[in-house]
Amino acid sequence: MKTFGEKVRQAREILGLSQDTLAKEAGLSQRSITSYETNQSKPRGSTARRLAKVLGVSTDYLLSETAEDPQEGLTKDIHLENVYQTYGATGEKEARELLEKNMALFAGGSLSQEAKDAFFEAVMTAYVTCKEESRKTYAPGKQKP
Repeated sequence: MKTFGEKVRQAREILGLSQDTLAKEAGLSQRSITSYETNQSKPRGSTARRLAKVLGVSTDYLLSETAEDPQEGLTKDIHLENVYQTYGATGEKEARELLEKNMALFAGGSLSQEAKDAFFEAVMTAYVTCKEESRKTYAPGKQKP
């Protein structure tokens, strides 16, 4: 198992990026990158998402010490990024919690990555549809039907 710092360093080196370049592209300081690579600290939320995006890996891969595939969860990240862009940090948090609670469905079994991606897409479609309906119904100035 690789640590968070080892994963960051390896992904950065594969891309041929210096710590300074990675920091600039992710909107961070070079000191932060050094701190991450030496396992002195770990980013949260949007910082981890930006770092994963620049490195071309999933947030799950970076943050989970048991994840070994850099692409595992990348589809989920794309859906969560779309939710973040539309509904902000609160919407992303709600969607992430919804997905995490439903991960119990995968326990004890083995699903292909394609099946997991289809599940995430279906859950995110349902979430976004509900959010849009809620906006229409409860938007300021709207009357409840």
